[in-house]
Amino acid sequence: MPHDSNQQLRFAIQRLSRRIRTMQADQEITEAQRSVLFTLANDGPQTLRSLSEHENVTPPSMNRTVNALAASGLVTRESVKDDARKVAIDLSKAGHDFVEETRRRRDAWFTQRLAALTPEQRSILDQATPILKELSEQ
Repeated sequence: MPHDSNQQLRFAIQRLSRRIRTMQADQEITEAQRSVLFTLANDGPQTLRSLSEHENVTPPSMNRTVNALAASGLVTRESVKDDARKVAIDLSKAGHDFVEETRRRRDAWFTQRLAALTPEQRSILDQATPILKELSEQ
């Protein structure tokens, strides 16, 4: 694939990703906060350290993000049963609702866009999906 084609594919994927990310339940949530909410939804309760490592940010930065989410009522904090010094961060009911509504909006938007494609275009995307997934996991 020529260099220009590589750039065009990367730009298209980035733009599609940005479009999908705009489909969320509440526009007041930052990208970092949204990422934490989805990590908790996908992986369950986490310590501040594990969230920091997962998101590749410093613990003080993650603490600010978690504080903002807690102030918004989207996450809870509870002492870990085996180690009272540690705190588990988890989604509140409102946090679960945010994640579910965001997923619903994204799925609806994407399904609508896919339905507008020709059967041939959808077939090409079906073939490309495993390749894109592999690239995203490297």
